[in-house]
Amino acid sequence: MEEVLKKEKNLTEGSLWNKILIFAIPLALSSMLQQLFNSADVAVVGRFADKNALAAVGSNGPIINLMVNLFVGLSVGANVVISRYIGQQDHKQIEKAVHTSILLAIVSGLFLAVLGLFISRPMLQFMKSPSETIDLATTYLKIYFLGMPFEMLYNFSSAILRSKGDTERPLISLLISGVINVALNFVFVLGLKMSVSGVAIATVISEIVSSSLLLYFLTHEKGYLKLDFKKLAIDGRILKEIARIGIPSGLQGMVFSISNISIQSEINDLGSVIMSASAVALNFEIFVYYLLNAFGQASVTFTGQNYGACKLDRCKKSVMLCMLLGGLATIVMSSLVLIFANPLSSLYSTDTEVIKLAVIRMKWVISFELVNLAIEVFSGSLRGYGYSLVPAMISIFGICGFRILWVNTIYKSNPTFERLLMAYPISWLITATFIVASYFIVKKHIKKEVQDELSHREIELSNR
Repeated sequence: MEEVLKKEKNLTEGSLWNKILIFAIPLALSSMLQQLFNSADVAVVGRFADKNALAAVGSNGPIINLMVNLFVGLSVGANVVISRYIGQQDHKQIEKAVHTSILLAIVSGLFLAVLGLFISRPMLQFMKSPSETIDLATTYLKIYFLGMPFEMLYNFSSAILRSKGDTERPLISLLISGVINVALNFVFVLGLKMSVSGVAIATVISEIVSSSLLLYFLTHEKGYLKLDFKKLAIDGRILKEIARIGIPSGLQGMVFSISNISIQSEINDLGSVIMSASAVALNFEIFVYYLLNAFGQASVTFTGQNYGACKLDRCKKSVMLCMLLGGLATIVMSSLVLIFANPLSSLYSTDTEVIKLAVIRMKWVISFELVNLAIEVFSGSLRGYGYSLVPAMISIFGICGFRILWVNTIYKSNPTFERLLMAYPISWLITATFIVASYFIVKKHIKKEVQDELSHREIELSNR
């Protein structure tokens, strides 16, 4: 087994910058492809259905994110735990963690599927969805959540592969499933005139394909990540550790979603034109976010493995390189989107007012994504160290608390679209400041922990 470990990607030795790029680029492309194929849902209904269908599909993002982020956070916890065991070369614990993670994915997916059926319409009503779109939006959400078991299996399976530095096979899976999704969109919407139900069914089918491919890869692994369905079981100690890291990470994602729901509620209140414009702009905002988030995920995995190997210098260097490389990528991507904002928006709508408002939103949000990169990278490193609660608590106050306060005070005093959008960059600046400061405080504490661990290992070796 030790020979297998050596053959796998070793993130604890050798050059870092190229390994970070090899890790982050396929991961970013995977997320972008996923969003591109999701955007196909918006584009198809926007072009071949009507404005209400476009608003119904495009405005559901905050609800979906709110409900799935806690469990996606658990997949991050699985990534950190397995990465740390890889750094320690503890293959027995790796095997237990893999099977615990897959069973956790199945249970959480089934839970979300059932919950989604009951909570979809009440959540849309809470978000002030207009009467002309709420029925369509409810239909879309209910069908979408039926695919949750497969989405969770994909998220946890890709997290397991990421823990050893493999981001290529999730990319292959998404590419295949995404092409199927786009093809089915045209069949169901253009051919069968199924509108929002058509794009929702196409999404579920593509999720079945992507999760099945990753499960195939895991069951045919030759190393320590091999999945055997007969060995599926929950290891209590590992589950506790996954939850300790993953729940705060999930709560951090939920905090973003809650704050976005409060903003989306006000957007919905401003009418279907602004709803459609925000739905269009969000497609490009999310592309930039997924690019920078890939470097945040790299920070999680590289910190986790090197912390497990007690190599703090590599942990520190990984964070700095993630910021440098991620910063360059974010600047280039953001600039391109802003330069071509008008023609890009016209891909999703032919309404001139929708395009104009979409460009305004992109300028307010995408111009400040570099600040968001700092939040992702330093939060990722803190999670890799096992301090997942720290960035979560800061985000609760800096993101969620501030945006809700902004919406109910500054925005309410002059309820314009641009004033509402100002909540994004200001909340990012506040949150980034405190997360970066916390990183340097925690790093001092980690140094002592690693020194104690190395001393413990030396004593064990001398006693053998």
